[in-house]
Amino acid sequence: MLMVRGRAGGTELTGTLYERGERAPTFSGAPDEDAAYVWVCDEFYEVDSGGTTQLVDGREVNLAFESPMPRGFDTREQALEGAKEHVRTQFARIGIDPDDVSLEVEKSDG
Repeated sequence: MLMVRGRAGGTELTGTLYERGERAPTFSGAPDEDAAYVWVCDEFYEVDSGGTTQLVDGREVNLAFESPMPRGFDTREQALEGAKEHVRTQFARIGIDPDDVSLEVEKSDG
């Protein structure tokens, strides 16, 4: 499995990319078992009040979390690009320029 991590504004977000032959979690909404690569990561957005408070770029941001939206991909290249785009999008949803997100991919033994 691969961990895809984005860092920006003093915080980070990490998701998991399950590769061909690895057992991805199964739950309602998970991609078909036949997907060669499965991406799982939190989704969140900024709210005016409530949620979880996170310090981002020196300001307090209230985050509301959605259920993870697993996605299946046919190729490793598609999966990595989809994972990186997902992470950039989450930062954009809390006011951080996606171009300011530093991304890294690391192999994990789970």
